[in-house]
Amino acid sequence: MDIALLEHLKGFLSEKRMARFEEILSQRTKHFTVVAEDVFQIHNTSAVMRSCDAFGIQDLHLVEERNGKSIDKEIAMGSQKWVTLHRYKSMDTCMETLRAQGYQIVATSPHADANYLHDFDFTKKSALFFGTEKDGLTEGVLDQADALIKIPMHGFTESLNISVSAAIIMQHLVTKLKLSDIDWQLTEEEKMELEIQWAKNTIKAHKKIVDRFNEARGIRELK
Repeated sequence: MDIALLEHLKGFLSEKRMARFEEILSQRTKHFTVVAEDVFQIHNTSAVMRSCDAFGIQDLHLVEERNGKSIDKEIAMGSQKWVTLHRYKSMDTCMETLRAQGYQIVATSPHADANYLHDFDFTKKSALFFGTEKDGLTEGVLDQADALIKIPMHGFTESLNISVSAAIIMQHLVTKLKLSDIDWQLTEEEKMELEIQWAKNTIKAHKKIVDRFNEARGIRELK
């Protein structure tokens, strides 16, 4: 990682901001990651991103085979600067990528054969898949999932809005995770990489600053 660049960028940020970065990074995790499949309503995708940030989940994956949407900044409330967004045109590509990173595929579904959330084995590195507002996850995801989980329901309603479901599941699992002895935190390299990206996202003229720094460094190296 580029330690010199990070130190240079720190010169454009307050000590309070850098301390806040370190505090948040200490609570970030990649033990869980979230995947949204073809979510139609832009406000739902943005709300899921906001929940990822709030509960310390660093990565959000969007599969956009049919519906491609931008993030609603008003609903995301700035979380688009802190959560790492990954986009895919194919669900197969998404699942293959996550499996290669050691994640099990966990489908959220109200189906009768799904396990209740409180019975889920949170110790395994898991990618939590959420489906569309109307139809939920596609059969392809459900068929290939390593586990199915559902939120206990006690009324006539059989399902919740995706953003609500995602928030409930994230809050429950992250709370259990942080009360455990599992090594859930980011590596030092991952923290530094994010610290550089967050610094860039915070500094308005970061591109010019980085370009000038790299240009000056190149001149020094030539000498």
